[in-house]
Amino acid sequence: MSNNKCNVVVLGVTGGIACGKSEVGRFLGELGFDVCDADLVAHGLMKKGTPLYQQLVNFFGNHILSDDDEISRPILGGIIFDNPMQREALNRFVHPVVREALEGWITERHRQGCSGAVLVPLLFESGMDTLDLDAVLCVSCPEELVFRRLEKRGLNRVDAERRIDAQMPLEDKERRADFTVPNAGTLQELKEETRKAVEEVYRLKGRL
Repeated sequence: MSNNKCNVVVLGVTGGIACGKSEVGRFLGELGFDVCDADLVAHGLMKKGTPLYQQLVNFFGNHILSDDDEISRPILGGIIFDNPMQREALNRFVHPVVREALEGWITERHRQGCSGAVLVPLLFESGMDTLDLDAVLCVSCPEELVFRRLEKRGLNRVDAERRIDAQMPLEDKERRADFTVPNAGTLQELKEETRKAVEEVYRLKGRL
């Protein structure tokens, strides 16, 4: 795919937990896309010494810190999954600064003439579907397969259900996305579905 500025496409990639967003991101990288993971952006913005770090410690307290004084995501995750109001509070702090970082990243892709993809699990929940995106891909996976994947990550059924329930229903994400990328088979099949979705985006944009 050309890196000519007129051929630049920026995709948003979302989906449910354990549906395969990271794998789709990897495949997009192989197809020549620059890839930005919003979770990694958030991790960096929450590092000790950043404004967001101080805001979160001030709000949630020092008990969210690990032994190295960095914010412990497992501790923070346990708090927000148990309490929707705390989760909303966290999102109020995190989403605006992540959005600003993603806006800058997207602008830079256009400046450099490079196609890109941003991986944003809470794309619709956070309102980041209004970013300057050419299309949104939703990675989809059958629920029982999601539970099996989460079990392999060490989550029991109850904890897995809590994490799934904390997000927008997958069918709603599928409906709002421009394309659904099904992930119910092998990695090779997922790679092929990703390629097909990208080709369709370029075709519809008239940039093939």
